[in-house]
Amino acid sequence: MPKAGFVPAKLKPWIDARQRYHLSHAQVQMARELGMNPNKFGGIANHRQEPWKLPLAQFIEECFQKRFDRKQPLDGRSIEEKEAERCARKHASQAERAGSAMHTAGGRDKART
Repeated sequence: MPKAGFVPAKLKPWIDARQRYHLSHAQVQMARELGMNPNKFGGIANHRQEPWKLPLAQFIEECFQKRFDRKQPLDGRSIEEKEAERCARKHASQAERAGSAMHTAGGRDKART
């Protein structure tokens, strides 16, 4: 059973990018929905060297607006909150299956005898 606050390796680059580029949770969610790669944000975020570029946060918001015609993602929660909820649902489902498996296993034994 993973520790509290555990985040899978596939989501860690998103958390690192959020901290490194000072993005909000909603902006990270927008970038994920757009299919962006957090490892490539360095090339997009060099607006100081290339002044014609938008800052990364504004670029993500503009791309999201153009593609989805919305200003915010439907679910703007943090990655950590989503992962905690997913783990809670998973453990509840496993507990439910374990409880029902014990109940049905007893029924099967009785039916066979």
